[in-house]
Amino acid sequence: MVMDAKRVVSPEEYLAIERQALDKSEFFNGEIIPMAGATRNHNRIKENLSILIGYSLEASLCQSFSSDMRVHLPATGLYAYPDIVIVCGEPELLPDEFDNLLNPTVLIEVMSDGTEDYDRGRKFVRYRSIPSLQEYILIDSQTVGVEVWRKNDLGQWTLVEQNTDPTSQFTIQTISLTISLPQTYARTTELIG
Repeated sequence: MVMDAKRVVSPEEYLAIERQALDKSEFFNGEIIPMAGATRNHNRIKENLSILIGYSLEASLCQSFSSDMRVHLPATGLYAYPDIVIVCGEPELLPDEFDNLLNPTVLIEVMSDGTEDYDRGRKFVRYRSIPSLQEYILIDSQTVGVEVWRKNDLGQWTLVEQNTDPTSQFTIQTISLTISLPQTYARTTELIG
């Protein structure tokens, strides 16, 4: 059996391909990683949170971006598209670039069956190399569940909230915003009990 060799590309080649592509892909270690399509619940949760977060930041020095804002991690070489990005202060971009954010403060990922292990594991390990990152929030799109991870003053990451009660809430401390799970999961369908 002959195995197809994976084509290794440079970050520059990836960015040139990505800027022309119809579908988004992430990039790590010379490999272009196609992103799977999102489910209705995934999109609904992301949209619910985008509206709530965006509205809360109207008079703030922070701003939010949806999943079309690419984040670059120079320490690991990862280029990724978090579902929601919050930046406090002036966004820093790669020099001479317009679409590679370097200084996210909060990253939110809406997990699906196909992304949960990666979002909790290798992706989170890579995200932790971002000096500006203060919070990482994981939202389950198949069942009610939210995890809030925060970096403490010693640079250690701690799970500070884990909610599966559909009537509970969670807080994005960086922007002083508390969101109820009914708001988060509004208009979703067929969640696993």
